[in-house]
Amino acid sequence: MKKTPRAVSVILLAILILSACNLPSKNPGLQDSNAAMTAAAQTVAAQLTSLVPINTATVPVVVPSTNTPISVPPTAIIPSATFLPPTATPICDGAQFVADVTVPDDSVFSPNQTFTKTWRLKNIGTCSWTPSYAVAFSDGNSMNGPATQALVGNVNPGQTVDISVNLTAPADPGTYTGNYRLRNAAGLLFTKFYVRIKVQTIAFAVTSVTYSVSTWSSGGSVNCPRITANIATNGAGSVDYHWTRSDGADGSTSTLVFGSAGTQSVSADWQLGSANAPAPDEWMGIYIDTPNHQDFGHAVMPACTTP
Repeated sequence: MKKTPRAVSVILLAILILSACNLPSKNPGLQDSNAAMTAAAQTVAAQLTSLVPINTATVPVVVPSTNTPISVPPTAIIPSATFLPPTATPICDGAQFVADVTVPDDSVFSPNQTFTKTWRLKNIGTCSWTPSYAVAFSDGNSMNGPATQALVGNVNPGQTVDISVNLTAPADPGTYTGNYRLRNAAGLLFTKFYVRIKVQTIAFAVTSVTYSVSTWSSGGSVNCPRITANIATNGAGSVDYHWTRSDGADGSTSTLVFGSAGTQSVSADWQLGSANAPAPDEWMGIYIDTPNHQDFGHAVMPACTTP
């Protein structure tokens, strides 16, 4: 154990004092004085003893290990709030678009061409549609349609109905939309639906020619072939045409005038062969001179049954 210099000096001083106290003295007063000094030296020695540190070994505290599981209290489960979806409020007047029965979106029409637009709607409300209900033009291009048109008959909830209006394509090329709504007996409008078309300036042309063959009889000619050609155009205009034949005897040019897109029919007779002198298969057809400059095929012509 290491002592400090101060402690050593104090110990030496105490020894000297004690030695002096033990020496014999003939003077009684001096003995009392020595006794006092001896007590003082003992006091100093006691203090020195208290100053000397005691090396006390530290005993570590060993915490015994344990494998005993620690019980964790279960976490309380708070039930979540039950979500109730909002209930839709029933409506009296409601309609749902089902289909375009005629004139789907962006149908192409010629300027001023008339057409009929038909919508199929379903009554999804709680009130019946009566003849007091109507289809009413809302906004956009009316295409010369009616401002309002009453419904025919009753349409009960859950039923469907076809609603038609007669319209005319505008005169200028472009895309046009007309918006409509249903109107109830009180004059309130509900459910929007529309018609959308394209107006294009299309070059006038013959679009098709179809044929049918029948027979005719006159005088000595019996069951001779008659051909009919059905000529269709895409608009108003004049058509120049002539008949063509397998024997090379083509007809002269004739003219048809169309006031609008449509079909006109023309016919021709051919006294061809007889029962005693049957002719080979012959044919007749139409050639469009203007506006197409196009051969539209032909049909086979049977021979007459004249004896």
